[in-house]
Amino acid sequence: MTTYFIIPGLGNSGPDHWQTYFEKSGDNFIRINQKEWDAPSNQDWIETIESALHSYHLDHVVLIGHSLGCVAIANWAKAYKKKIKGALLVAPSDIEAPKYNFDTPGFDGVPLDKINFKTILVASTNDEWVTLERAEFFAKNWGSEFINVGASGHINARSGFGEWPEGLEILKKLG
Repeated sequence: MTTYFIIPGLGNSGPDHWQTYFEKSGDNFIRINQKEWDAPSNQDWIETIESALHSYHLDHVVLIGHSLGCVAIANWAKAYKKKIKGALLVAPSDIEAPKYNFDTPGFDGVPLDKINFKTILVASTNDEWVTLERAEFFAKNWGSEFINVGASGHINARSGFGEWPEGLEILKKLG
């Protein structure tokens, strides 16, 4: 059976966020809780991901990232070079954009190395944290299938993405 690890972004994902609904959808959905949600360290985040996956068969692991969680997944893939079943990367934050002024030590740039497992990147045409062009650029570099969901904001609770059954359908492509 596939185990799905949920990796929220900056500030974690609240009770109305699609990641929380995904987590509640089955016992095989597990949220990776970070030590620090509001001023995250890249090294801490990727070590926490690595630690969470330690006792699982990687052929049966899918990561589900949102926002800064997508960048953490790309950093984890670059640092550990492990092969998993896949990852769903939703609305990756462009931490290199001038507007992005959060305290995120070690998240110095978006890694552009090809990810060595199957990934699907879902983006919006009007996301305040990443332009569609940058999201497409990340998908191309990471080797991700790219899905444009139209004018959907940051694809979070504030932009109306609660249960998000379409997201669960996309997730089925990974296992």
